[in-house]
Amino acid sequence: MTETNIYDFAKSQVGNFRNPISLAEGYEWSFYEHVRASFLYKHSQFERENDNRDERPFRNILLPILNVQYRTEGFDVKDIELYVDNPDEYYKSFLVKKFFDQWALDNELDTFIDSVVESYVDYGGALVKNVDGVKPEVVDLRTIAFCDQTDLLSGPFGIRHFFNPSQLREMSDKGWGDTKNGANIDIDTLITLSEFNKKQTSYSGNDQTPGKYIEILEIHGVFPERYLKPTADEFGFSPQLHIIGSYKNNKGESQGVTLFAVKEPKLPFKILKRDRFENRALGWGGIEELFEAQVWANATAIKKYEMLKLASKTLFKTTDPTFKNRNKITRLDNGEILVLQEGRDITQLDTVPRSFQAFVQEEDGWERHGQQIGGATEALFGEEPAAGTPFKSIEFQAIQAQGLHKYRQGKIAVFVDEVLREWILPYIKREIVKDQSFLAELSADELMEVAEKVKQNRTNEFIKNKVLNNEMVGPEEVAMFQQLAQTDFLKSNKKFFKIIQDEFREAILKVRANVAGKQKDLALLTDKLVNFARQIIATPEIRQDPGLVKLVNNVLESSGMSPIVFGPSPALLPGQGGSTEPLKELAGASGRAKELELRPA
Repeated sequence: MTETNIYDFAKSQVGNFRNPISLAEGYEWSFYEHVRASFLYKHSQFERENDNRDERPFRNILLPILNVQYRTEGFDVKDIELYVDNPDEYYKSFLVKKFFDQWALDNELDTFIDSVVESYVDYGGALVKNVDGVKPEVVDLRTIAFCDQTDLLSGPFGIRHFFNPSQLREMSDKGWGDTKNGANIDIDTLITLSEFNKKQTSYSGNDQTPGKYIEILEIHGVFPERYLKPTADEFGFSPQLHIIGSYKNNKGESQGVTLFAVKEPKLPFKILKRDRFENRALGWGGIEELFEAQVWANATAIKKYEMLKLASKTLFKTTDPTFKNRNKITRLDNGEILVLQEGRDITQLDTVPRSFQAFVQEEDGWERHGQQIGGATEALFGEEPAAGTPFKSIEFQAIQAQGLHKYRQGKIAVFVDEVLREWILPYIKREIVKDQSFLAELSADELMEVAEKVKQNRTNEFIKNKVLNNEMVGPEEVAMFQQLAQTDFLKSNKKFFKIIQDEFREAILKVRANVAGKQKDLALLTDKLVNFARQIIATPEIRQDPGLVKLVNNVLESSGMSPIVFGPSPALLPGQGGSTEPLKELAGASGRAKELELRPA
């Protein structure tokens, strides 16, 4: 680094950031252009000459495919499980989960997961930042002012922010503008000296906004020690964080200033790449893989428009020279008679675009190509299948199409696991040992489970009080009390919970994102269960043969069902069996409902 200070370094890096890197001979890639093009295509904008839209339709084939990927690769907070990793205290996991659910709701963790998925799909990578005590922040990759284009987190990188005066003053709570944190200017002075304007992002030119904003660069990386202390050893380096801004002096020259500058032992960022790409800061993006299809879909759409524009003109030809440029048919009244010279004629020109259908087919072909690349089949789009399509064929296609998205969903889940384990769990541990009271909503299963425990505890308390008061209590009275206690508790599924201080002091908390069963087809699962139950009822002796039990367990596991509930049963008397009539009716109803769902409108 030849720059003498952080300002010169940032200025040179921002200027060089648009230069591409070479990934292979003849293949250059630019982080800046990649993110820019992805953003533009998603929002139906051309990369060049975007102002010229009067005769250039943008046939957006991206959005439907992206929406399929968002939907199939994302997951919900309910799929994240916090638990106590101790068999003796595992019962406390219920309270931990409810506490975490409330924290996730307050901090909009669902929004964080959605933002990770969208950045991951759109740009081929998601960059997240640790914000202690609240949900992590997903960095908008369009705000990256510069970075190492081969590996984003391995080298210095800068993030561009725009703050209005009020927002900038709030950052004083984080120590900005304090000389103890390396600042050489306070926030109020910078606000006074700054020019108040805001370029929309790093991509815009001189577009101004009506609000007053100050541009701030947040820079992370390993820098010379002299960037923090000018008198430091010239050859010393350390990981550092710099928050810098600028203003113009009386001569119109830009002056760099520091609001915050400290050593940063641990980088508070993580990145998840989609379809890892070696020696590139981002993976293969979901929009990027559709660039080619989108470009050619637009090209054919423009050609179609040109043909339709020509076809929309009504032109005439005549052999009568007296009509040359004399009349326009639009000026004639209905029923008006035209007089032609003897032997002359006037006819309409044929402007029908004969090759129009070829362009329609070409455009449709590129759209289908994009859908294949993006793993967006008709089944995932939710479109009605062609009449007569077998259900098993549709089922197989849907399962195959989800395979790619399941794989990527698993990668996102592992990444979110890591973020929660390293950044969120320490905060949860600090908070849960305090005296906590909160309102939580219980599912039906949770409500019944807790109701049973509450019923037992209240009944025991009732009997104890009766005994201590030398009162007789009979079974009927106990049963009546249990019924009333359970009924009273089940009136609402919203309950207040209280965590006693230090109750979780020694608890070992762990987290996992369980997305394996998130996309279950409930109708399909019901059909499998009905068929399995029919077979077991009809041939219960199957459970007496260990070999067959093992085989059935393998079948269940391969079908996506748990074999844990199936095992050997007590011996049956000869000839003992079961009836499948009730289940036949249920299976028939399920099949009829399925046929109605698949029948074309």
